[in-house]
Amino acid sequence: MKIVIDGFGGDNSPDEVLKGAALAVKELGIEVAVTGDTDILKKRMEELKLSSDGIELVHAEGVIQVEDNPRSILKEKANTSMGVAFKYLADGNADAVISAGSTAAIVMGGTMIGKRIKGVKRTALVPLMPAKGGVRYCVLDGGANLECRPEMLQQFAIMGSLFMQKTMGIKNPRVGLLNIGTEDEKGRELEQETMKLLRNTPSINFVGFVEGRDVPLGAVDVLVTDGFTGNVYLKACEGMGILMKDAMKSMFFANLKTKLGALMVKKQIKEFSAQMDYKTIGGSPLLGTAKPVFKAHGSSDAIAFLGAFKQAKRFVENNAIEEMAAAIAQLSDKEEA
Repeated sequence: MKIVIDGFGGDNSPDEVLKGAALAVKELGIEVAVTGDTDILKKRMEELKLSSDGIELVHAEGVIQVEDNPRSILKEKANTSMGVAFKYLADGNADAVISAGSTAAIVMGGTMIGKRIKGVKRTALVPLMPAKGGVRYCVLDGGANLECRPEMLQQFAIMGSLFMQKTMGIKNPRVGLLNIGTEDEKGRELEQETMKLLRNTPSINFVGFVEGRDVPLGAVDVLVTDGFTGNVYLKACEGMGILMKDAMKSMFFANLKTKLGALMVKKQIKEFSAQMDYKTIGGSPLLGTAKPVFKAHGSSDAIAFLGAFKQAKRFVENNAIEEMAAAIAQLSDKEEA
């Protein structure tokens, strides 16, 4: 298996990308292609004393910046590290692609260069979030599509369910539709019409409407919503996580007694911090693409990149794309009938 990664995507590139690639080759037994200015990449690998075994350097010129037009990846910036990575994947040279660069450019590249699964109306970003009990749930869409139609959310539900099965090992993922209440009459037209579709989608374990407060408590494994609402929800959760972390820090370091208390629950604090740390996950898939695309966190270090490689490897090994393509084709056949 070979995975290509954008060598200059993210805040800590190319050093952390290269270190993550070296770890992936050593621990996962895969091959890695790293795109970017090969002179710089070779020099950094030598200075970091990284082995080149299993790592191919693919030359590219320049970097797509966050402020750049996402569509520039198709023409003006096609030769950048991200653009070359997507072309490398599209040409069949790799099994999956990873980038910690511009989210909008990744969505554009994954959709237009990597192409979509036949029948998929929109691709969706799928971040994994921590929940009660140390488990994870996924949210889709996480922000790729600000406006959605009911049939798009239906496809998101199918793809999200298969992702959690194939990558996270959940046998029968519970799928919930985010709403302002659990009663059948609650919600906008979007939620009402989507509810009708999901109730008649036999390939998923649909549990109905779910409120935002119940999701982190373990109510669902797959949370479905439009990209605007999903992104607001994610950022609210992120803010609460920062608040809790700061509050715990203030509480445990207030005085000598609280510091002693912190020592007594040091193990539990460490476990909680690990659950909240994005590095343990590594990346979010862009579902609906014809080939696996993963978005790594912008501030990823080597360990986080290794996590993204692990996710991508499981995704490929479990034939997730093929399963999604078959499910979408079956849904299309049903609609035509």
